[in-house]
Amino acid sequence: MSEKFDRQSCISLLKEKKKELDAAGDDRFPKRSDFTEEQIVAIKAFLGPWPRALEESGLKQADPNREIDKMQKRIASKRKKTEIKKVKKGS
Repeated sequence: MSEKFDRQSCISLLKEKKKELDAAGDDRFPKRSDFTEEQIVAIKAFLGPWPRALEESGLKQADPNREIDKMQKRIASKRKKTEIKKVKKGS
């Protein structure tokens, strides 16, 4: 049977699973394998990729350097492409 999910129910699923794991003495974050395929699809649809879903539900702290690192990689890539264009144009 198809269960209807929304953003809040997906967050609740993750939080409840974390409580179950803690009660069982398992000190880890919920994994995809802890949920049904239908639940995984709903969680990822409403909350994004798994690491972002854990952050969105408040179970995991967001990495403050992630955006900075991504921007630095993007800038480095653009510089490299520009250098390649300059070399090709000069040849």
